Amino acid sequence: MTERTRFDLPQDRIPSAWQNLLPVMAGAGIQLLPPLHPGTKQPVTPDLFAPLFPEQLILQEVSTDEWIDIPGEVIDVYGLWRPSPLHRATRLERALDTPAHIYFKYEGVSPAGSHKPNTAVAQAFYNKKAGARRLATETGAGQWGSSLAMACSFFDLDCLVFMVKASYEQKPYRRIFIETFGAEVRPSPTSTTQAGKKILEENPDSTGSLGIAISEAIEVAATNDDTNYSIGSCLNHVLLHQTVVGLEAKEQMEMAGEVPDVVVGCVGGGSNYGGLAYPFMADRLRGDRPNMRFLATEPAACPTLTRGRFAYDFGDTGQMTPLLPMYTLGHDFVPAPVHAGGLRYHGDSPSLSLLVREGHMEARAYSQNEVFDAAVQFAKAQGIVPAPESAHAIRGAIDEAVAARDAGESRVILIGLSGHGHFDMQAYDDYLNARLPEVEFDPAQEEAALARLPEVPIG
Repeated sequence: MTERTRFDLPQDRIPSAWQNLLPVMAGAGIQLLPPLHPGTKQPVTPDLFAPLFPEQLILQEVSTDEWIDIPGEVIDVYGLWRPSPLHRATRLERALDTPAHIYFKYEGVSPAGSHKPNTAVAQAFYNKKAGARRLATETGAGQWGSSLAMACSFFDLDCLVFMVKASYEQKPYRRIFIETFGAEVRPSPTSTTQAGKKILEENPDSTGSLGIAISEAIEVAATNDDTNYSIGSCLNHVLLHQTVVGLEAKEQMEMAGEVPDVVVGCVGGGSNYGGLAYPFMADRLRGDRPNMRFLATEPAACPTLTRGRFAYDFGDTGQMTPLLPMYTLGHDFVPAPVHAGGLRYHGDSPSLSLLVREGHMEARAYSQNEVFDAAVQFAKAQGIVPAPESAHAIRGAIDEAVAARDAGESRVILIGLSGHGHFDMQAYDDYLNARLPEVEFDPAQEEAALARLPEVPIG
């Protein structure tokens, strides 16, 4: 008999509700700190978000309910690709000669090629229902922009995407993909917003950052009554929507007859990893799986969790967002233009940051070549060319599997494979031809950026 390596759920097993981890964290004594008004430094009230988000998303952002029903219209769209498959990577296990069992939850099967449509579809639905005509957003690697453009086309909304200039130039086919769905794409920073103009005046050759692109998108939303802002990561309602990934994975791991010892994912803002990890984290926080480990991986060139400071900071470079309690490198820190554009963000999800701070999650940072070594090894074993972002998770999982081999112990490893790398061939070409520079983290830039953090005490 051939060993089973794929675990699929039928279409009627798409989750009918998202899982909100915040009340579970509160029950475990981990209370999320509130976002603060940038002027008064007092906790923000929901009305501050009203010019940017529809009411239903604002309510989800602050909800204390553990389960929030998924609208039928959203589930109907999810059915285009959900449930996504869970694979056991037996060929990679053999290549590593490890006793570990390696599983990966593959989100690259979505039409946009990543996990991002899980929240893009939900956000487009709620915005359409609230009467918005257009959504403005940012994108790094282009996966979020692709997903929101697709979702907007499903719900007859216009879409404006500010794409970080480094990725805009590295990934022309991502731009074309976004434009195919009718969205407008601008390389950020642009001269079309006050935030972008300010950056270009200071640095005409700026390669951009997610923080800058967020400022531009928020400015457009705040100054146009028919436009709302849509964010692809970091905030509570985004991680909430992504829990469909982890909820499916829990059921699929039960089909496989195993429980993860360690759950591994990549982290930029936190949506992919939070979506996979939070349903499992709920079991750890409740004491059902107290020894389950969680490993967040990130680029060494933008090591927010491993080298950042837990502090109140702006989510964007232009200082237009509320102050968020999170690990940060400083809101005006501009990461080097590494190929993992989706992980080039100065901050992280407040809830995920708090889990790291409280010792419930570990974090590791990897260099570009370490990541692409793992990506190519995975592709040769499993036949999937992963996105550079996802390859950080693969790197972490390989290290875990090798550690299990060296210790002579069994270990069940679950990877969040958040997307494919079909639009990242230039990055692979650079790597295969030994042209990938080892981009150094600039501690002096971080020190200067952290020195400009708002002076707000944090608990």
